[in-house]
Amino acid sequence: MAIFDFLKGEFIDVIHWVDDTRDTMVWRFERHGHAIKMGAKLTVREGQAAVFIHEGQLADVFGPGLYQLETNNLPLLTTLQHWDHGFQSPFKSEIYFVNTTRFNNLKWGTKNPIICRDPEFGPIRLRAFGTYSMRVTDPGHFMTDIVGTDGEFTSDEISFQIRNVILQEMSRVLAASGIPVLDMAANTADLSKLVTTAIAPTIATYGLTLPEFYIENISLPEEVEKVLDKRTSAGIAGDLTKYMQFNAAEAMGSPQSAAGSAMATGMGAAMGLGMAQGMGQPGPWGRP
Repeated sequence: MAIFDFLKGEFIDVIHWVDDTRDTMVWRFERHGHAIKMGAKLTVREGQAAVFIHEGQLADVFGPGLYQLETNNLPLLTTLQHWDHGFQSPFKSEIYFVNTTRFNNLKWGTKNPIICRDPEFGPIRLRAFGTYSMRVTDPGHFMTDIVGTDGEFTSDEISFQIRNVILQEMSRVLAASGIPVLDMAANTADLSKLVTTAIAPTIATYGLTLPEFYIENISLPEEVEKVLDKRTSAGIAGDLTKYMQFNAAEAMGSPQSAAGSAMATGMGAAMGLGMAQGMGQPGPWGRP
C-alpha cells in the first residue's frame, strides 16, 4: 500500500501513499516513533490530502503536490513547537493520508417501515432504498471528528452512521411530503433533493459531502400490493358484461379456439342435415 525510501538509516526521506484498495478513506504513514526528517520529501497525489497530527493536535494539511518538509511550509507545526526557521532536527508527528475521491454506489435502505398518512389509503407503511456517493471535503475536520487515531479507516466505518442520518430525514420527508403513494414513483427525484438538502448540514460536520443521492424504489407492504393489484385488475376490466361479450365473440370467430371449433362442427352438422332433408323430398317429376 505504501512505498518507503530510506536515507541515513533511521530517517525517512520520502513519504507517500499508493492506494490499491477501493474502500480505504484514511491510512496512517507508519514509522516507529513517528520520527520525520526535516527536509523529507512529501508526495501527495491527486485525490489525496496529507494531514499532520502533532501531540494529538491537528497541525498542517497538504493538498496534491510535492513538498520538502521545512519550517516555512509547516506553519502550524512550527508554531506548536516554537521552532526557529533554521530548525533542522528530526521531529515526531503522525502523518495521515486521506482519500478525497468519491466513494460510489454505497447502499442505504429502511430497516423498518415508515408510517405515512396517504390521502387516498389513509395510514400506510412504506419502505425505500437507494444509493449514494460520498467524498471527504474537509480532511482536517474528518480526521479530528471522525477518524481519530484509527490507522486504517474504511468507508464501512462511516457508512453506517450516514445511513442513520439518511433514514432519519427520509422518514421526515416522506411523512411531510403529502405526495400520494401512487404518485411517489414519479417524484423520486424531487424527494431525493429534499433529503439531500436536509442532511447536508449534518454530513458537513463530518467533513463530508454527498455528491449523489438516489431513491431507487419506494414500496408498499406485500399484502397491500396484492390488494392494489386486484383493484387495478378490476379497473382494467371496466364493464365486465361488455368484456365477456367481446371475449365470447373473439372465441367464436376464431377457428383455432374450442368455441370456434364447436361452432364450425355445429354449422357442418346443420348443413349435412339440410342436404339429407333435401334428398328425401320428391323431385319435380314425383321421384325422389
